[in-house]
Amino acid sequence: MRYFNTITTVFLVGVLFVSCKQETIQGDYFGQEFQVSGKASKTAAPFDQISEKDSLQTQMIGEIKEVCQAKGCWMKVKLESDEEVFVRFKDYGFFVPKDAAGKKVVMNGAAFLEEMSVEDQKHYAEDEGASEEELAQITAPKRTLRFEADGVLIANQP
Repeated sequence: MRYFNTITTVFLVGVLFVSCKQETIQGDYFGQEFQVSGKASKTAAPFDQISEKDSLQTQMIGEIKEVCQAKGCWMKVKLESDEEVFVRFKDYGFFVPKDAAGKKVVMNGAAFLEEMSVEDQKHYAEDEGASEEELAQITAPKRTLRFEADGVLIANQP
């Protein structure tokens, strides 16, 4: 019986250790450095907790799909849930490398919802190199998942 209790205790401690393990990501910080939380979200779940007038301080993990090719002043990040988050950097205080698409990223900051105006959509589309025809198709505001990062960690490996 004592042997069984010891094995059970070791097993439970191991399960607890694995479940509390923080994700280790090696890479480069841009903006403020931060500790990656074991609670960083890989889905759009944080956005379910807020209305359009709220924001939520959190961390999110995803894959960089696009970066502003003019300066690196924004990026689009795909989450595991296939949603896309539009990310800007707090106070325009830092930029990310323009060749970061395809890399894993951890973002620290504020998640919020926003209705993006036609003008802003066209501005970002121009940054992406959209044609006049593509710009003409932007005719209505769009509800977007947004994130204002005070720091990002871009993984060395995709």
